[in-house]
Amino acid sequence: MLLTSVPKFFKDRRNKAMKSNPEAAFIFPANPETLRNPDVTYPFRQESNLFYLTGFEEPESVLMLCPMKGGSYKSVMFVRQRDPDRELWDGERYGVEGAKKIFGFDEVFPIEDFEKRMPDFLMSAQKVFYRVGMNEDMDRTILKGLDTARKSMGRSGRGLLPILDPNEVLGELRLFKSAEEVEFQRKACQITALAHKQIIREVKPGMNESEVEAMIDYYFRKNGCKRLGYDSIVAGGKNACCLHYRSNNDELRDGELLLIDAGGEYNYYTADITRTFPIGKTFTKPQATIYDLVLKAQMEVIKSVRPGARLGDLHMKACEILTEGLVGLGLLKGKVPDLLKTDAFKRFYPHGTGHWLGMDVHDVGLYRNPAGESRPLQAGMIFTVEPGLYFQSYDKEVPEEYRNIGIRIEDDVLVTDTGCEVLTKDVPKLREEIEALKK
Repeated sequence: MLLTSVPKFFKDRRNKAMKSNPEAAFIFPANPETLRNPDVTYPFRQESNLFYLTGFEEPESVLMLCPMKGGSYKSVMFVRQRDPDRELWDGERYGVEGAKKIFGFDEVFPIEDFEKRMPDFLMSAQKVFYRVGMNEDMDRTILKGLDTARKSMGRSGRGLLPILDPNEVLGELRLFKSAEEVEFQRKACQITALAHKQIIREVKPGMNESEVEAMIDYYFRKNGCKRLGYDSIVAGGKNACCLHYRSNNDELRDGELLLIDAGGEYNYYTADITRTFPIGKTFTKPQATIYDLVLKAQMEVIKSVRPGARLGDLHMKACEILTEGLVGLGLLKGKVPDLLKTDAFKRFYPHGTGHWLGMDVHDVGLYRNPAGESRPLQAGMIFTVEPGLYFQSYDKEVPEEYRNIGIRIEDDVLVTDTGCEVLTKDVPKLREEIEALKK
């Protein structure tokens, strides 16, 4: 169903983007529709930056933000024209007039005119923000347009306008969530938490990972998430030791753990939750020992989240707690400071403790300042906290009771003025709470 209006915050975001670089032109093409097989495409999702600035979800579209003389700018959109024959098959389109009226662009043209008109809108620009390498056909079109714009200036001696990646500029805008964005993200987290909690209750030995994956999809869609934020990881037993396990087609066995890393997307904002729990009724003693160590690291890191804290320091806190625990279990040998200096923990904990979260599961935004230092957290940022430990079957130095155990615990955290809010708190993670759900 087509929209009849869009919120004002889309235009406000365009204003902020141009205010950050008033001499620049921005070009944001839609994601291409990709064929899965003849006449069938993969499900379409709009390119995140384009949606962030417009709310427009149709393919075959391009947004240009173009500086004008006097310091103003124009928002120019190129879209598909109305076509009753195609709309009969694929659904109603906004067309040129609808896009201008509903989305508030200054000018709208048919997508077929993009190559011809683009150079005219670059005449007042000193540089162009456009992400190269995503679409070769579009790359060639942009380069041709830049060359046409250069030639139209006559014998000026100027070269092509420099092309810069817009993700750094848009990343800084998207990194700080508005009140509306926080609500979208909170809703995604609530729906995802409900699904995880229900899955913990329902999983039983003898089920297949694919069956659980289908249950996740069902609960997400039933409760309002239009799509997944990313492909779900449903990893039983030793499969949990593969960080990005994708097969999701193994039998679930009593006495083993199930790791589920899954997030629903709501209004283009995604959750990202991981829980690890018994396929049967209870944790075994070795499983409980490792689980409690990972949980301790996760909860201590979350306690430390506040404005001014640094992601790098939070990661090292998790590494220190995990290393101390591994030494106590005899799984690492040596002094903790020395083991931290040599990254000995990476044998069992090879990934980071968190990442930005928003419209993309690994969202945009700088992690370090120009000096290379981990940036301090500020209110409005959302990120994950997800320590884990993984003991591979081939690691014969690890006691057999720990081999094939993979545990990760992940929550989504909003930095507030005074500390943080755990957006995914509705999913139990204390062992006794999880085991209570399994009764």
